[in-house]
Amino acid sequence: MAADMPASALLGMLVPKIPMLLKTALLNTLSMSPNSSKWDLRTEITIAILRSELRKPNPSPISEAQRRTTQVPEVKGPMWVSKVTMQAPPEDDARQKLLQAIDDMKTTGDETYAIPQLLPVEGEWHGHRSNASKDTPEPPNLSEEDKYKRLVAETASDAVVLYFHGGAYYLMDASSQRPATVRMAKSISGRTFAVRYRLSPQNPFPAALLDALVAYLSLLHPPPGSPHGPVPASKIILAGDSAGGNLALALLQTLLHWHRAASPTSLPSPSHIPAVSFHGASVPVPLPAGAALASPWADLTRALPSQAAHARYDYLPAADWRGTAYPPCAVWPASPPRAHLHADGGALLHPLVSPVVPGASWAGGPPVLVQVGEEMMSDECAVVARRMAAQGVGVRWMQFEAMPHCFALVMEEGEGGRLARERWGEWARGVLEGKERQTRGEWVAAKSLVARRVDVAGLAADLSDERVLELMGEASRSAVEECGEDAKKTENPPVL
Repeated sequence: MAADMPASALLGMLVPKIPMLLKTALLNTLSMSPNSSKWDLRTEITIAILRSELRKPNPSPISEAQRRTTQVPEVKGPMWVSKVTMQAPPEDDARQKLLQAIDDMKTTGDETYAIPQLLPVEGEWHGHRSNASKDTPEPPNLSEEDKYKRLVAETASDAVVLYFHGGAYYLMDASSQRPATVRMAKSISGRTFAVRYRLSPQNPFPAALLDALVAYLSLLHPPPGSPHGPVPASKIILAGDSAGGNLALALLQTLLHWHRAASPTSLPSPSHIPAVSFHGASVPVPLPAGAALASPWADLTRALPSQAAHARYDYLPAADWRGTAYPPCAVWPASPPRAHLHADGGALLHPLVSPVVPGASWAGGPPVLVQVGEEMMSDECAVVARRMAAQGVGVRWMQFEAMPHCFALVMEEGEGGRLARERWGEWARGVLEGKERQTRGEWVAAKSLVARRVDVAGLAADLSDERVLELMGEASRSAVEECGEDAKKTENPPVL
């Protein structure tokens, strides 16, 4: 992230922090900091900087934070970037089938949501550019289509990573993780399509999920005028970090629901593929090859024990997800009141909002990779991975001791991040070759990076499904009462 900041802005951010950074460096060097036995100096300083920004007592208004983090940087370095817009289909079938899935999967009956419009979806194609240094500018006077052709010319595979960025659903952009998404593309000798999905609080659930669905359908069946050809589902890997991991899980669960509905046994079956009307044709919607998740945000209530227990290793702010810590602005608080930035309070226990909620099945799903730290969101990640494995999904679980949220993205030069990215590439290539089907788990020790096997079936053993629902229910009810939201206020949800 810092690499994309102008030098003046980076300097302005760091200068006031020099005393804090010197103290942090000294304590780590003398092995006197709380985590010096597990963190090297680079990790200690990186997390200190992130904490100083994300745990400010007086944060910026939502609209200001959104404006800062959605600025699109210039393209430079060993990457190809082609900006595109996937046209919305003239038919409303995809949206209606999504809304039906949402209604079918309700768990409490109190779930309410605003119905989003079906709109074109913007995004960026990312790929590796050879013979370019980190400061090489983008070639001038190339159309987006020409950039895409040059990108494809440097690939050896038709595989695609469909990537959803993180940012708590209200921050960041499709361009925010370009270095990471380009590495992903390179690791599979293919391409990444990063989706610029609609952000909350202006566009709450399920607007982002509808955009993700249109993006997936557009890869399978390109809309008129698209630069790309059809991508087989067996060559698509869903991927995302944090909120993007949540979105990847929600999209996968939506597709699984469609498959269950199309099958006479209510289990996904390759002989019963659902179809949807899309740009003038009834098209099949197979499942993707797999899903790769970095610290997926699976519990939007942030109610599970690791939120407090692992705060010492993380940089995330405390679980004030209601948004009450932010100064009022044009976009927040919402009117009428809403308990959560991303969803109505009554919808927080819906499995497409918080995928950790038990109820919807993962049976028949493709292989899944979950990489997490010893972080505040580790409990919810563990519960999801455990449940998937119990339902027959091939789960690759990797947890890194004392590492924070999305560590491989925020600490690109760290040895733990390098190992995570290496394993990501190995897993992705195996999935695309049809070889990655077994469930296995690893705990990776801090500093030494020595891995030991863990039983995925035994992850978060003290958190039964009943206990998860109890904790989340308490948190969501408290939020609804605190903000004054009426959980049943939208019998006829508005169209956004």
